[in-house]
Amino acid sequence: MSAEPMTGSMTDAAGAALLEVRDLKTFFHRRGPFGVVRADDYVAAVDGVSLHVGQGETLGIVGESGCGKTTLGRTILRLVPATSGSVRYRGEDVLGLPAAEFRARRREMQMIFQDLDAALNPKMRVEALLAEALTLHHPRSPEEVRRRSVELLDLVKLKPAKLWALPPELSGGEKRRVSIARVLAVEPRLIVADEPLSALDVSIAAQIANLMRDLQESLGLTYLLISHDLRMVQLVAHRVMVMYLGQVLETAPARVLATEPAHPYSKLLWSAVDPYTGRRMETGGAQRWELSEGDRPRAGCRFRDRCPVYHAKGEPAVCRDAETEPRLAEVSPGHFAACHFPLGR
Repeated sequence: MSAEPMTGSMTDAAGAALLEVRDLKTFFHRRGPFGVVRADDYVAAVDGVSLHVGQGETLGIVGESGCGKTTLGRTILRLVPATSGSVRYRGEDVLGLPAAEFRARRREMQMIFQDLDAALNPKMRVEALLAEALTLHHPRSPEEVRRRSVELLDLVKLKPAKLWALPPELSGGEKRRVSIARVLAVEPRLIVADEPLSALDVSIAAQIANLMRDLQESLGLTYLLISHDLRMVQLVAHRVMVMYLGQVLETAPARVLATEPAHPYSKLLWSAVDPYTGRRMETGGAQRWELSEGDRPRAGCRFRDRCPVYHAKGEPAVCRDAETEPRLAEVSPGHFAACHFPLGR
C-alpha cells in the first residue's frame, strides 16, 4: 500500500466544526404478534453518539458489523429518521428542517454507498449516470453536461471513453471511481463514505484511498469514512472513532489509536489486522466481526462479557452496575475512551 498516514486534526485549524452531532439516537422498533409495535421493544442501533468533524478532516468510523456505524452515517444524512439528538451542519440543525429546506442542504451532504451494483444502474451508461447527477440540482445544456462529465472522469482518473461503458463492463475499481465521480457531480462539501474500499483487492483499495485523499486536498472535502479495513482507515483518517453496539467506545488521532489504544476493544480490533494485507484476520474468539442485540448486557459496560480486562480483574461490580456505565473521558490530549480500566493508564 502506497498511502502515507494522515496526522493531526483539522478541527482547530478550521475553527468551528463543519459537522457536529450531539447525543444522536436511532431506534428501530420490533413488531410483535399481529404487527403490534411496543414502545419498549426496540433495537438501539445508534445510542447517544456525539462527534465533530472539521472542514477538510477525515473521521474514520470502525467497528464490527452490527455496531451501528452505517446507521449513524445514514441518520446524519436523514436517509433514516433519528429518534432524538441533533445534527448540526455548518451550525444549522438539519434534522429539524422541513424536507423542502433540507433538499437545498442535501446537495452539500452526500453518501458513497457500499453496494456498487445497487448504486449504479446496470442499464445506464456512465454518461447517463453522470448526466442524471449533474442536472439534479441545476439545469445544464447537453454541451455543458458532456464537458463536465469528461472533467469528472478526469478527476477520478478515468478516460473519457468510459462515458459509453455500462457498469457491468467496468472493473470493481472503475465502478468505485464512477460512484465517486457521480457524488462529486453535485459539488458536495461533506461525504459519508460507507465501506468505499470493500470488495477491492489491496492494491486497488490503496489506489482508491489515495484518490480520495487527493480529492480532499484539491476540493476541500470532508469525509466520514466508515470501513472494516482498519489499516486503510489508519492511513487515511485524521481521527478514528470506535463503535460498539450503538455507542462510541474510543476516539483518538489515527496513529495513537492504532499504536496506543486505551480501550480493550480497540486493541482487539487492531490486533486482528493482518500486517501484510491490512485486512482483518478470521481468528474466532473475541474477533467475531459481527454483533447482535444478544451481545448487549442488561446494564453496565456493553463490552464486559468479551473484555479480557474485566475477567482478569475478577469481574468488578463497577463494570456491571447501570449507575456506573462507562462514559467517554479524556485519557490523554485529544484521546477519549469509555472504560473504567483504560489500558496503560
